[in-house]
Amino acid sequence: MSATDRVHDGRRLRTLHATGLLEADGAPLLDRVTRLAVRWLGVPSAMVSLIDADRQVIVSAAGPVASGGGRRTPPPPSLGRHIVATDAPLTVPDARADARWGGTGAAVAGLPRSYAGVPLRSGDGQVLGALCVIDAEPRQWSGEQMETLEELAALAEAEIAVRLARTGTRRGPEDGQVVLDRVPEDGQVVLDRGPEDGQAVLDRVPEDGQAVLDRVPEDGQAVLDRVPEAIARLDAAGAVTGWNGAATRLFGWSAAEAAGRPLSELISPERLRGDCARLLRRACGEPTPGPEPHRLELTAADRSGREFPAEVVVQGRPGPGGTRCHVVLHDISDRHEARRRLEDEHRFMQALLDSLDVGVDVCDGDGRVILTNLPLRRIRPREPRALEEGETVQIFAADGRTPLRGPRVPLARALAGERIDGEEVIVRPPDIEPRRFVVNGRPIDAPDGRRLGAVVTLHDITVRHRAQTLRSAQHAVAQALADAGSTREAAAGVAAAVTEALGWTYGEYWQVDEDRAALTRLGLWTRPGRDLSSFTREHPDVFAPGEELPGTAWARDEAVWIADNAAAPHAFSRAQAALRAGLRSAMALPVRSGGQVLGVLVFAADHPQEPDDDLVDLLDGVCAHVGRYMERRRAEELTLALAASRRRFDQVVSGVSDNVWSVEVGADGSLHSMYQSRRATLFGRPLPESADVPDLIERRAHPEDRALYAAFLDTLRGGEPAEVEFRILGLDGVTRWLWMRATPRREGERMFIDGISTDVTDRHELAEQRERLLIQQRQQMERLRQIDELKNQFLRTVNHELRTPLASVRSAVQLMHDDGMDAATRERFLGVLDRNSVRLEHLLNELLLMASLNAGDVAFAPAETDLSTLARQAVRALAVREGADRLTVTVRAPAAVTAWADAGRLGHALAHLLDNAVKFTPAGGRVDVTVTADPVPSIEIADTGIGIDPQDLPHVCDDFYRGAAAERQAIGGTGVGLALVRKIVRMHGGDLRIESEPGGGTRVRLAFPGPAAAPPAD
Repeated sequence: MSATDRVHDGRRLRTLHATGLLEADGAPLLDRVTRLAVRWLGVPSAMVSLIDADRQVIVSAAGPVASGGGRRTPPPPSLGRHIVATDAPLTVPDARADARWGGTGAAVAGLPRSYAGVPLRSGDGQVLGALCVIDAEPRQWSGEQMETLEELAALAEAEIAVRLARTGTRRGPEDGQVVLDRVPEDGQVVLDRGPEDGQAVLDRVPEDGQAVLDRVPEDGQAVLDRVPEAIARLDAAGAVTGWNGAATRLFGWSAAEAAGRPLSELISPERLRGDCARLLRRACGEPTPGPEPHRLELTAADRSGREFPAEVVVQGRPGPGGTRCHVVLHDISDRHEARRRLEDEHRFMQALLDSLDVGVDVCDGDGRVILTNLPLRRIRPREPRALEEGETVQIFAADGRTPLRGPRVPLARALAGERIDGEEVIVRPPDIEPRRFVVNGRPIDAPDGRRLGAVVTLHDITVRHRAQTLRSAQHAVAQALADAGSTREAAAGVAAAVTEALGWTYGEYWQVDEDRAALTRLGLWTRPGRDLSSFTREHPDVFAPGEELPGTAWARDEAVWIADNAAAPHAFSRAQAALRAGLRSAMALPVRSGGQVLGVLVFAADHPQEPDDDLVDLLDGVCAHVGRYMERRRAEELTLALAASRRRFDQVVSGVSDNVWSVEVGADGSLHSMYQSRRATLFGRPLPESADVPDLIERRAHPEDRALYAAFLDTLRGGEPAEVEFRILGLDGVTRWLWMRATPRREGERMFIDGISTDVTDRHELAEQRERLLIQQRQQMERLRQIDELKNQFLRTVNHELRTPLASVRSAVQLMHDDGMDAATRERFLGVLDRNSVRLEHLLNELLLMASLNAGDVAFAPAETDLSTLARQAVRALAVREGADRLTVTVRAPAAVTAWADAGRLGHALAHLLDNAVKFTPAGGRVDVTVTADPVPSIEIADTGIGIDPQDLPHVCDDFYRGAAAERQAIGGTGVGLALVRKIVRMHGGDLRIESEPGGGTRVRLAFPGPAAAPPAD
């Protein structure tokens, strides 16, 4: 059948008119379907349209279409007619770009730019119209969206089926059947004699399809046979005296077979026959005084045994021989099916609402709560029957203190006509943690303005609100740390920031002492208006591990939570004091860094607080940030203290004529200078900064005394103290006698030798000053031990950076003890030892250089330096670095670019920049080094690496700062490199610029003063 034929099909049009929707004032269920379509599919408008032969009728609409000003629209060009004609779904992503539908937008106030619709069918498969959604912007319609639209269409089809079941199905005059029309309220069916052919016309049928027989004559069998309803006539004894053709067609018994038999034998299954007979006797024995008959619903069965639901209408009339009955029998399978579909629809809607993440509460116009979905039932202890009974939970305004009751409850306000959008409330169910919700509420009105009820939705934002609170706390902590001038100020600021953000009353920070033997309170904060001085004075400011709440969190290395001090009065003695001060709950969280507890944060509140794992997890992030800051701050303070101590030590040593020195003995017996006090009296003039003193002494020792000096060193390498007097040729050409004494010491696997060298050329002067020098020697040794202790403290602060190489060294040594190890494996492990030793030495040198640069006492020897040569040397040195061979490294530089710079320091900076470029550039990338002279001497290093996140870029040159990209990709480093580069560039009076973006590589530019910046010659 063509599209035109299907639209004008007579059966379809009769079914369409039989729904009654074309003239109906409204269809609440269909309105509900279109509103759901707008919400679920995220579209501006949705509508249900029915297609008549010459018109399109919008029977329900939601969105701008609903206020379009009319229900009928011109049919051509009609997307709905196309769906009816093709009996298939239709999607139009962009109507203006589609020549077939370019003019459709005028059909509905210019709204549709994109369109999606599905057919609406009757029970017999006739397409009556379409459910569609429309958007003012182009969009692609997904398969999931079309499935959702078809599910909603099934709800609309259920409403159509119910309406058809109520009104009955129209039959055309061409089949000669009786036409069922609208029914008067009294439901009376008048059977009149037809014209000459005796046709009985059934004029009026009640809405439930019941034909009530009135005054059918005894010889009226012919009339009964023409009635489309199954009718039986019973005598006073209940036997069948009349049985029409419709009854024969329905039950299979002929009129002759039915005559004289009890009706229950003809219409009821054998197992239910007794019950049916009793019901019929009771109905026939009670004559109906008015027009309303007795109505029964029962399970019927035809002659073949097929069972089906039936409605039996019995109307008794008293007569001369007793009460006679007319019985009308309806097969109500369609009605049951419609009822089932309605129940399925209700279950579907309930399941659909239960599957939502938001809570939904619906009441009718009388305030009766008629629908509550699962998320809301979880926080409501019982189902309320009325709105005033809905206050089974405590509801508060967003401040958490103002109760909402009676007409101020959101559902009551919506029922009163108020629209509620995005209002926050706090719900406190009994025995359940309070939750925070965003509430939206709407009244539900019929098209004629009647208030049908109200609906509210509640979106749980507890977690989001908590996260916002914690973000505020994190920002406040970051600000407090940034403003702090010391660890004590930082501790007080952190306690205040977190406690205030949580809305609690009291907070304090406890710090683990350097010897890790005690916990000391470093800062505290109390909410303004609360006097807790008695509580803070009642207990000491120092606790041991495992003592009280702070010490317990430290010892366990985990959060400790006291939900209610009143319920656990003996947990800690300090908890009892807190209870006396009005503090009901408390929690303590360890502050860690590098797997080690550095301190403990303690918070207390005036009300009981149940343990909250999510809150603890969020606060762990704050504690980690505080831990990193505290560790960095302590390391900085220790580094500065160490640098200051070293300066003081150098000042003291500089006043002594002896040369105090310390060297490290390498695995091969070589000596590496660690410290030298340079005295002009020993060598005639000051030693250069880069001088290797052990090598210098060995080379300048008198030839006759070299064996004596070598024996001295061998004794020291063997771990024994030694002394020697020998001659040495000074840098000024003068030979002097040196008295050198030294003592070896071990630090783990490393050996150091601490010694003193004295010019003993003038024996007489030495004799006079010997006693004083011995005293000075003891003082110097004590100072050396103090320096060693300061160094040990510093190393402890950075032990987490040393653990990885130390673990590799330890593992290699342990495995090398295995006698069965072959030579190749042993050689490989020796390589591991060597690499990690170099790595440790490099790390220590970098940290010491950082401290010296920060202290401003690092040596600086600028001179005219060729930047081009320096850049090429740095690139050549890069070639041996692991991973450099997977990149393309180029140098673009003129023959010479001269700047006033310290070549050693600047080479150090270039090595760091090239190392970063290799580390952060994936295989196949490029590293370009460019040297330019204009406008100032400059070196630029550009790579094609992973780049730097915008939030990290301002901080990448901060001491020990590590960017997020390096952390995510586990790229090694200490955060020292760029900090050193910036300090070295500033030392030169130069400028450092870094340009980068994630995934777009990094460009670093170093600019220096030219040769003209050199100081004038003496």
